[in-house]
Order: sequence, then structure tokens, then C-alpha cells
Amino acid sequence: MTDSMPRVPRLVRLYHRYLLEEDSARFIRSVADYYMTPTLARLAGAGDRTVRRAAVMALGYLGDYQVNSTMGRALLDRDRGVRLIAENAIRDIWKRDGADEHQKRLEVVVRWNGCGQFDAAADAARVLIEECPWYAEAWNQRAIALFQMAQFDASADDCQQTLELNPYHFPAAIGMGQCYLELDDLVSALECFRRGLKLNPNLESVRAQIHYLQRSLEGR
Repeated sequence: MTDSMPRVPRLVRLYHRYLLEEDSARFIRSVADYYMTPTLARLAGAGDRTVRRAAVMALGYLGDYQVNSTMGRALLDRDRGVRLIAENAIRDIWKRDGADEHQKRLEVVVRWNGCGQFDAAADAARVLIEECPWYAEAWNQRAIALFQMAQFDASADDCQQTLELNPYHFPAAIGMGQCYLELDDLVSALECFRRGLKLNPNLESVRAQIHYLQRSLEGR
């Protein structure tokens, strides 16, 4: 009888142990001992939902920017659990682009934005962008700072650049929509919100915003 039972993959066993113990450090160490990132990326798009959930969670801890497309596709997974795990993890993946020095400097920009020092954030992001124009998250962080300083046109431009560099960056699409709302361009705002929702269907608040804008435009 035992021989006929299906064998549970090691990754699933590690994931179940994590769910019971909630010890993320142990989960990361254990997965890293047995799995390489390319294997996890393959498993994130194959197998049953538990395998996909485990792989996406592991990539969120262990993956770098090279798994961005894998995580972006996971946002559209048929399983809601996979989608939610991917949504929580992909933002960290975006910050892992470039060398360690670039990532540390981005952390400074994020902190400036987080504590409301938007002038300092915009200046620090500008310097980082000049040195690393391919760094999508630097453009996004500057867009956030510019938006808070009511520079909506410039913020929208940075959101657009973010999306050109990282087509899975749904917050940039939403941010651009917010810029167009401030500029009273409801048609462009609606287009941006639709783009964000297409990238990440879990965004119920954006779905509601789309319905509101559609009704507003129909009433004009």
C-alpha cells in the first residue's frame, strides 16, 4: 500500500513545514540547500498549486531581478494563493536589480520617500538614474517623490519610463493613472488603471476606480 502512494516533492514538504512553523529563515536555508533558482522558476509555472505556491514563495526570498518575468506571470496564475504570494514578493525582486551599491542607494531613496523627505528622495533618485538609467525602481521611486511634490507631468513620465524598463510594474501603471487624475485627464487615467489591473487582477480598489471612471465618462 505504501509503495503505491504518490511521493510528496521535497519542496512541498518544506513548504508545509514552513506553514506549520512560520520559520522563514529555516525555509530559505532548506530550499537553498536543494534547489537552484532556475529550477524554482520552472516549478513556479508548473505542477499543482502547492508546488507553484512554494516555488513562488521561495523565489521571493532567493530570486534576483532575473526572475521578474516569472513572478510577473505568477500574478496571473489561476490560483489566488499563488497570485497573492507573487504580489507580496515581486516588489522585493524589483529592488534587487543591479550591484549591491545600487541597491543600497535605492534603499536610501525609499527611506526618504517613506519619511516624507520628497525633495531629498527625488535628488537621490536623479543621481542614481544618471548612473543607472536601466534601474526601473529608481525611476519609480522618483515618480513617487515627484507626485508628492505635485509635479504630475514629470511623475507620469517617470512612471512611463518605469514600465518601459519593467513591463510588469503594475504600481507604476497605477501611479501614472493617479497623475492623470490630478491632471483631469480621465481617459488617460482609465487606460492606465486598466493596464495596472491587467498586470495584477487582484487589485480590487483599482477595479472599483475603473468602474467609477467609466461611469463618469459615460455621464459627460
